[in-house]
Amino acid sequence: MTEAKSARAVHRGRIFPEVQWTEHQKAQWKAERQAFKDRCQSIFEQVQPQLIKTHYNWYMAVEPESGEYFLDQDAFFVADKGHQKYPNAKLHVFRINETGVCGTI
Repeated sequence: MTEAKSARAVHRGRIFPEVQWTEHQKAQWKAERQAFKDRCQSIFEQVQPQLIKTHYNWYMAVEPESGEYFLDQDAFFVADKGHQKYPNAKLHVFRINETGVCGTI
């Protein structure tokens, strides 16, 4: 018996062409991300002292345009709650503890 060989081509490497950004574009992208994080961070820092007492190690998703935040014990569920109300918004997720992050490096 002979085996049929697949006619499908094997792709190696990236399927999409690489995006070539200039240094100016990279710097602008980083600055936009940092500004977004700073807006979310300020909201987190305002409510962290109260929430750390009642929701320690929970997750908090912040939508900076409205200033609204969402709480849950699971990081995926908290992001889902935020996206249900604001489907096209960017959210930033924090862990409610002393540092705002989980784990150590």
